[in-house]
Amino acid sequence: MKKADPNPKANRNIMKLVYAVVALFLGMMAYMGYFLQAESEDVINNAYNPRLDSFADRVVRGEILASDGTVLAVTQVDSDGNEVRVYPFGSLYDHVVGYSSRGKTGIESLANFYLLSSHVNLAEQIVNQLKGVKNPGDHVYTTLDPQLQQAASDALGDRRGAVIAMEPDTGKILAMVSKPGYDPNTLEADWEALASGDSQEGRLLNRAFQGLYPPGSTFKIVTALEYMREHPEDYKNYQFDCDGVYENGEYQIRCYHSTAHGSQDFLHSFANSCNGAFANLGLSLDLDGFARTAKGVLFNRDLPLSLPYSRSSFVLEQGAGTWEILQTSMGQGATQITPIHNAMITAAIANGGTLMKPYLLDRVENGAGEEIKKFLPEAYGELMTAGEAANLTELMRAVVTEGTGSAVRTDAYTVAAKTGSAEFETGKETHAWFTGFAPAENPGIVVTVLVEEAGSGGSVAAPIARTLFDIYMSR
Repeated sequence: MKKADPNPKANRNIMKLVYAVVALFLGMMAYMGYFLQAESEDVINNAYNPRLDSFADRVVRGEILASDGTVLAVTQVDSDGNEVRVYPFGSLYDHVVGYSSRGKTGIESLANFYLLSSHVNLAEQIVNQLKGVKNPGDHVYTTLDPQLQQAASDALGDRRGAVIAMEPDTGKILAMVSKPGYDPNTLEADWEALASGDSQEGRLLNRAFQGLYPPGSTFKIVTALEYMREHPEDYKNYQFDCDGVYENGEYQIRCYHSTAHGSQDFLHSFANSCNGAFANLGLSLDLDGFARTAKGVLFNRDLPLSLPYSRSSFVLEQGAGTWEILQTSMGQGATQITPIHNAMITAAIANGGTLMKPYLLDRVENGAGEEIKKFLPEAYGELMTAGEAANLTELMRAVVTEGTGSAVRTDAYTVAAKTGSAEFETGKETHAWFTGFAPAENPGIVVTVLVEEAGSGGSVAAPIARTLFDIYMSR
């Protein structure tokens, strides 16, 4: 005779519990897999992670190298047997490589996980353990080009500002200079002076990523983009007669040095950086559309960057006053931008409208030269259509061939660019801007330059960029 199930409800509850435990276990395994792939580096790199000390106790911090193998940071042992982080080029790579004492900055922070990892073989690990010595950390190769980095630093000289060079089709950062800077080799001795609130030089500030400036006439790229979107069929028909001073009611807008440009169409208004033409044009724009276009090129938004940066801002809303519109349309007013953001907008134009995420790490190798990890280019997304990028390129080429960017004009190669002279304080010289790419028809390099209180972008910033273009295009 078949026995009846004494408690079928209890059995069902047991099975539910078993399923729940199995599901929980599988969920934990899935999360562990995700953590190891996506989040472990962030946790290990966190300054509050106590395990960092134990990593450093077992591993000699790896080297940081340029793209050609030039050593930019290495750990050496001094006469007292203490490990010392050495930066062979002093202040040349200060802000981009960073430092590993007093906290960590730059690539020292970004690549901390890899520099404190060690992929030596098992036999070597055993030998090192028996000898009581640490395992060598993995080495990090960067995207930095030593020749371009040196040229950027030399060209900027002792002036305050920033220079960035990057590949538009990959996002590789080839050079990044910010001045004034510091020598990471003497950071401890200099720390009090560097960090003092009395210091007005901001030597610890990475101006390339964190310096916020009015974009000046480089913002006319954004204004032009919005105007072309509102007038796709007839934007080239725009006409303006410039006598050097544009008046609208009680307001006056002057071109640089009150230069009278005469009769200007859309292309020449852009090429000659005519403030009056763009102020007048700006009054006709739909402000909601203008704000959307600014947001589309990443104003008021987070940027896809791996180093700390400042957020650029665009402040112009429906109902804004005439003066605000006039100022904003030509890159003044409350608008602020970082040099890296300006470079990213330029890179998107050069890459047919698609922005590639800027990056600094190329690959990780162990002490034997075996590749552990390779970093590949990654698209961020489309900032504009390919047609819009082509139209902006045409305007930017005219800046060089017919307008304010003549300092980078050469028969050897073509350049598309925009200059700017940004006012920021009454009675002080303007900030000098340049952003552009070469060759214009098949871009390989973007260069963006900002020189504080230096005057005209065409006469000060453009020659700095020309130095980098010449080196890159001569290869």
